[in-house]
Amino acid sequence: MKIVLITGANRSIGLETAKQLSEKGLFVYLGTRDLRKGEEAVRVLNEKGFQNIQAIQIDVTNVESVLVAKNIIEKEKGQLDILINNAGILGDVPQDASTTSIKNIQKVFDTNFFGVITVTQIFLDLLKKSNNPRISNITSGLGSLTMHSDPNWKYYSIKAISYVSSKTALNAFTVTLAHELKELKFKVNSIDPGYTATDFNQHKGPGSVESAASFIIKHTLVDENGPTGKFFSNDIEDESEESPW
Repeated sequence: MKIVLITGANRSIGLETAKQLSEKGLFVYLGTRDLRKGEEAVRVLNEKGFQNIQAIQIDVTNVESVLVAKNIIEKEKGQLDILINNAGILGDVPQDASTTSIKNIQKVFDTNFFGVITVTQIFLDLLKKSNNPRISNITSGLGSLTMHSDPNWKYYSIKAISYVSSKTALNAFTVTLAHELKELKFKVNSIDPGYTATDFNQHKGPGSVESAASFIIKHTLVDENGPTGKFFSNDIEDESEESPW
C-alpha cells in the first residue's frame, strides 16, 4: 500500500484528494495545523467508510512541527511514496504591487513557498526509500508569468502580488527540484487544480473540489514513463493540460 502525505488537508481540495486516494487503496496521512480539526475530519470520513486515513499535525511554517511529523511517519511506515504539498494561503487583500506590505508578502511566502521547501527537504530521505516517489506541488494558474502577460487571458486582471509571486516562486522550485532528481525515479510536478469553489475564495470558483482532486491525482499517480518538471492546469483547455510557465 502506497503511503501519502497531504499538507493542508482537513478541508476543501486537500480533504477531497485524501478521500479519492483512500478509495484507490492508498494510505493517506491527512496533514493539518490543528490536529483536532484533522481528527474530526477523519472521524467523519471513517463514518462514511474511509478507513485508511490518519490525521497528523503538521504546520509547514514550523520546522519542529515538520520534523515531528516526519519522525511519526518514519516510525509507523518507514517510507513515504507520495508528497502532495497542498497547504497554502491567500494573504490579506487587496494585494497591489505598489502598496502591499513586505510583512504581508513574507507571510504568504512562508506558507506557499518556504513551507513547501521545508516539508520537501525534510521528507526527501523517506521519499527516496520509495520505489516510485512522487512530489506534487499544488500551485495556481495565477503563477504563470506567460498567462499574466496575455491581455486575452480570462484571469489577466487578477494581479495579487503576494499570492501570485509565491506561486511563481513555487513553480521555480518545482523546475529546479525535478532537474536535481531527474536521474532518480522521482516525478516532481506543479499541479494547478483550477479555479475551484472553496472557502479559500468564498466559493466563487466555477470548478468543484471533486474535479480539482481528480486532476491532482491524475497528474500525481503517473507511471515511470510519466513527465517530471512540468506545470499542469485544470483550466487549460488543451489535451496536454500543460500550462506555460
